Order: sequence, then structure tokens, then C-alpha cells
Amino acid sequence: MTDEAIATLAPVIGIRAACAALGWPQANHYRRHRASPVPIRPAPIPHTARVQPRALSASERQAILELLHSERFVDVAPAEVWATLLDEGIYLGSISTFYRVLRAHGESRERRAQATHPATLKPELFATEPNRVWSWDITKLAGPAKWSYFYLYVVIDIYSRYVVGWMVASRESALLAELLIHQTCTKQAISRDQLSLHADRGSSMTSKPVAFLLADLGVTQSHSRPHVSNDNPYSEAQFKTLKYRPDFPGRFPSIEAARLHCQRFFSWYNDAHRHVGLGLHVPADVHYRRAAAVQAGRADILNTAYATHPERFVNRPPAPPRLPATSWINRPEPKEQAAQ
Repeated sequence: MTDEAIATLAPVIGIRAACAALGWPQANHYRRHRASPVPIRPAPIPHTARVQPRALSASERQAILELLHSERFVDVAPAEVWATLLDEGIYLGSISTFYRVLRAHGESRERRAQATHPATLKPELFATEPNRVWSWDITKLAGPAKWSYFYLYVVIDIYSRYVVGWMVASRESALLAELLIHQTCTKQAISRDQLSLHADRGSSMTSKPVAFLLADLGVTQSHSRPHVSNDNPYSEAQFKTLKYRPDFPGRFPSIEAARLHCQRFFSWYNDAHRHVGLGLHVPADVHYRRAAAVQAGRADILNTAYATHPERFVNRPPAPPRLPATSWINRPEPKEQAAQ
């Protein structure tokens, strides 16, 4: 009945007014008299396949390409070509359009030969005893005036953390580094093919005098990756210990004062500093193989303490911290070890 009434009134007053007069929702009317089926929408066109109405035609792009290939402009930058043509009253497109046309034909790139560098490998070094792997580096010590520095060279054994050689100089020099390394190898009685020496990529570390010396001594040379400070952790940690000591001065009044301070520091560091990474042993004991005897003495004292008061030790008898078995520079991940 409602449909018939709307059909009668609609030609006179319109569908909206007829629905309102009869109290019939307009949406219901359209839903019941919808034209079906719904027209099928055309398939969307990919963005890359769409034709931009502002784009140049194929002939216009070809004209730009031929102009850029011409003898007059073959060695001129597209921006200069654009400006030259504009001064002559010619406009073929924007500078971006010139580059876009060249790029579409693979002609927009650096023309000069670019240096290529091989991928740098992560250094992986390990030591199971002293005098197998050393690490060395140079750090600055502030001098008496602003922008004045002294240079501290340090060579450290990564297994024992023992500083086997050091020197304070007024400058950074490959020849001084060569002298220090030679004297240190002689003092430690290093034989051929016994030692690996690791350093970062500073100018002194990568110098020819040092490389030639290490080759003559039969020492394997190793370097950190560029811009990776974590590849030389033992030297960096030792420098931090030096500079965070309470008695480390802000500036040294003279090179003699710097040498005196370093002499006291390295005496303490080697002979009195109990290193957490060494099972709380001093580096000298580990380097000169006295740590096992010290370890046994500690174990006897702890066993006596346990025998006297076993109720004070809940889980197990006390034991001294273990000595390190292996010291690594960049220990391989378990997956890398399995692959090898």
C-alpha cells in the first residue's frame, strides 16, 4: 500500500516529500527500488602505469634527450643547459625534467671513477696464555697549556692485562712506536710466530715502519675495523682506569711529571690492581704464572673458614673466583662457531 501511495504522489511532489508525508523512511524506499546489479568498478590502474596529464609527450622527451646528446651540450651539466636555453628564449622543461629524462635512460650518475673499498672483516683474536696477543694504543695527556698534549703509548697483554711496555713522548710518531714495540718484544723474549699485535687504525699503527718491524720480528699484525672502537677493548679499558683514578690530574705541568705519574700508576696497575676479569688477581701474577699458587692459597683459607663454620655457607663450600681460560677480542657468536 505504501509503495502504491508513494508511486502516486512522487510524480507530483517528489519522492522525498511523498515519503515524509506518509512517514516512510526514504532509505527504505530506495532500498526496495534499487537498480541492480551495482555497476562494476573498473580495475585500479597501477601508479606506475598512470598517465600524468601534465607529463611531456614522448616526442618532447626525445627532443630533450637529443639536445643533451648534442655536441654543444654533451659535456655540460643539465642545469647549465637549462639556463643556456632559457637565456636564448627556449624552454623545453624544468631542470628536474632534464634529470628525469636522463635517469630514465640510465645516464644520470657520477662520471668519475669512484674508489671501492673491500669489506672489512671483524678481527677475532684469542689468547690462552700470556704473550700470545698484545693490544696497543696511544692516548693524549693534557699538557700545561691549552691545546698542548703529551702522548702516552701503552702495550698490554690481553690475557694477563699486564702492561708490558709504555712510553710518554712529546709527539705521536711511528718511529717512537717502532722503538717501543722492539724494546718490549726484546724484554719479553718474544720469538718468531709467537705473538699477534692488535691496534686500531691510527696513523702510527698503520705506518710502514711499524709494519716492517713486525714482519722482521715475525709478529702477526691485526687492526680494528674503521670507526669501531669496540675492536680494541683492552687498551680502551686500561686508559679509562688510568684517567678515572682519583689522583689523575687535569693537566701535567711537564713531560717529566707525566712520566712520573705513569710510572706510579703502572706499578700499581701491574702489581696491586686486582682485576675482576682475572678472578681478582693482579696482572703480574697472571703474566708470570704465579696466579695458580695464589689461587691455591686462597682455596686453603676458604676451606678452613668452611670447616670452622659450615653453617654460614648455605649452598656449597666457598671457592675463590676462577682464573680466565681464554681472553678474546670479538668472541664469535655460538652460531658462527657452529658454522666453522
